[in-house]
Amino acid sequence: MSQLEKLQQLVSDNELDIAYISDPMTISYLTGFYSDPVERVLALIIFPDNEPFLFAPALEVESIKDTGWKFPVYGYLDHEAPFAMIADQIKKRNSNPIVWGIEHDQLTVSRANALKDQFNDANLSYNLTPAIQNFRLIKSDDEINLLNEAGKWADFAFKVGFEAVKIGKTEQQVAAELEYALKQNGISQMSFDTLIQAGTHAAEPHGATSSKQISNNEMVLFDLGTIFRGYISDASRTIAVGTLNDKQKDIYNVTLEAQLTAQSFAKPGVTAAELDKIARDIITKAGYGEYFIHRLGHGMGMGEHEFPSIMEGNDLILQPGMCFSIEPGIYIPEVAGVRIEDCVHITDTGCEAFTHTSKELTYLN
Repeated sequence: MSQLEKLQQLVSDNELDIAYISDPMTISYLTGFYSDPVERVLALIIFPDNEPFLFAPALEVESIKDTGWKFPVYGYLDHEAPFAMIADQIKKRNSNPIVWGIEHDQLTVSRANALKDQFNDANLSYNLTPAIQNFRLIKSDDEINLLNEAGKWADFAFKVGFEAVKIGKTEQQVAAELEYALKQNGISQMSFDTLIQAGTHAAEPHGATSSKQISNNEMVLFDLGTIFRGYISDASRTIAVGTLNDKQKDIYNVTLEAQLTAQSFAKPGVTAAELDKIARDIITKAGYGEYFIHRLGHGMGMGEHEFPSIMEGNDLILQPGMCFSIEPGIYIPEVAGVRIEDCVHITDTGCEAFTHTSKELTYLN
């Protein structure tokens, strides 16, 4: 049974009249077509006992057909009223759908109101987001293969990026060199903005790559990922330029111990909270607990941040096929920042990483 058929079965089993899917990533997962419509309307409409249809900007219609989508697709022009047109197609299949399933985490209030303007009796309270998250939680062998390929290109990016690091070069220049090398090899998209942070700048875990120059005797943090056929990689490494002092080395070594220990502990039967605690306890015992200020990891696959969160309070039990990051970090303002990350998939006996760049501290002169 395809994922689309599984969702249609869920619609039927829960006595929904209709499901309105609007997250482009969910649409891609269910149909094989991905596009970010920006301000335009892209929607997948699913019925319990009728064929689904896609509704899209007119400029996307041929691309949808090229994916092999075998059901109807309807396009609209920018000057047309999309929700009135969607309603016309729905009413041909169900004159007055009452119970709707929608993605509560995605559908905006204004678009929900636009649907209710067309269907006054519509009840939009059924949230499809948890079910869709669970569909995407366990990756197939084919998905694992794509994630492994994306991981290979992340390893390539680290190699090029490390070679690009020079004293006096800016973070942005290093990022540009590794992204250019990827494009030359046919990898045109990063899974998120490449993050290169040197020295104390790395103590800002959600900072941005900047014009800051790399200096001697400091660490440089890399956080990057690529997209391969719709699936992503995400990994972090921290390297040294010149000579490090004892404090910098200690921060690195503690982070590394936390990452390696957690990765070796990840296996079926362990909970997300237990895995987070394994890494957090190591960092806390070393005296840096207050500087580890985010969860240990997040799910990944088609998206860079998917369900589940690997964090305190999440008692989800790890199962084979789950994919997520393991990324402890220590961020001390005005001193240093270190993060070491691999994304992994749970196997029958443990876990396997998608990236394999060495995590031992690399020194560049």
